[in-house]
Amino acid sequence: MNKKKIINDPVYGFISIPSALVYDVISHPYFQRLRYIKQLGMTHLVYPGALHTRFHHALGAMHLMCLAISLLRSKGHDITEGEEEAAILAILLHDIGHGPFSHALEHSLVTGIRHEDISVKLMNDLNIHFDGRLTHAIEIFNGTYPKKFLHQLISGQLDLDRMDYLNRDSFFTGVSEGVISFDRIIKMFNVYDDDLVIEEKGIYSIEKFLIARRLMYWQVYLHKTVIAGEMILVKLLERAKELSSNGVDLFASPSLNHFLKNNINEANFFEQHENLEHFTNLDDQDIYAAVKVWVKHPDKILSTLCSMLTSRNLYKVEMGNEMEKADRVTFLQDAAVNLLGIKPEEARYFVFTETIQNRAYNAGVGNIKILMKNNRIVDIAKASDLSNLESLQKTVEKYILCYPRGI
Repeated sequence: MNKKKIINDPVYGFISIPSALVYDVISHPYFQRLRYIKQLGMTHLVYPGALHTRFHHALGAMHLMCLAISLLRSKGHDITEGEEEAAILAILLHDIGHGPFSHALEHSLVTGIRHEDISVKLMNDLNIHFDGRLTHAIEIFNGTYPKKFLHQLISGQLDLDRMDYLNRDSFFTGVSEGVISFDRIIKMFNVYDDDLVIEEKGIYSIEKFLIARRLMYWQVYLHKTVIAGEMILVKLLERAKELSSNGVDLFASPSLNHFLKNNINEANFFEQHENLEHFTNLDDQDIYAAVKVWVKHPDKILSTLCSMLTSRNLYKVEMGNEMEKADRVTFLQDAAVNLLGIKPEEARYFVFTETIQNRAYNAGVGNIKILMKNNRIVDIAKASDLSNLESLQKTVEKYILCYPRGI
């Protein structure tokens, strides 16, 4: 069977699957489930085009890795065919541990478990399945492989993962501020002292990349209506879990039911293989199917939250630089009790505060290094003459208040 397939991608055009092993990994059920998990969770409630999947993104990142390896070889850096395949597999699998609506799930059903840890576990399982042929890919992913720059292509301030998701999310949302010159940035890649660096003439493309990332966070990923949709999902899953743990029988697929009925956390998730089996069975459809049925559930809290989501009657969200005063939160909770006819202790499902953070460039973690013409290495924040690049290093924290419309 010919496994060197070509895939037509709306962002980059034709993408080639470079080897039989890569094809087999893509064909594995662990990877195929990413077709049914949206990349941007609830973002389609604001940007209707944002229905692309984690499968799309993984293939796009794989394509960028092929371009980057080819470019670095052309500049005289020694990368073997085995290392190339390992780096391609590492980036292909970097998001394999994501569940449906990952961030909502991490706050409600699988508390405290990071998708990165699940990715590593799934990669190790796949390595056994493929007779140890993913060993180097896992080393590159974990940063333990001798050539450090290969890991930096996957995980860093300027990695191919970010490069693809900014481009792809811009394309599908229609938010043009996120468009970056990915081809120009890759052309500026080089390796110096085993570190991934950017040649001096690429500074302006990097500035645009960092600013695009910041704009995408506030306009797309942390848009207040997107947050409203995600928070409703968190709250309705919390309620479903509370009901399930009290013995209420809820409609759910067997795998979703497993996480509703059992208290699964960081300490016990990896102890039983059954947890991982159920996790890799979950996708967006499990969640949506349950929500549609729960709209008619006799529990008022659950049915109200589910109908708010299905009818897009989302929380009103206020975002500001200061925490909301406690007396206003109490006033809104009392109003919610009267409006919805619920008990005071149930108001927390409808009125609550949260904090969100964004930092476009973290100079302390995997700096973006610029290779100057005199062979000196300078951090982008120092090399750039853009004054607001310094401000991109600051962590911006905003406070949000959610409450039902009509109060």
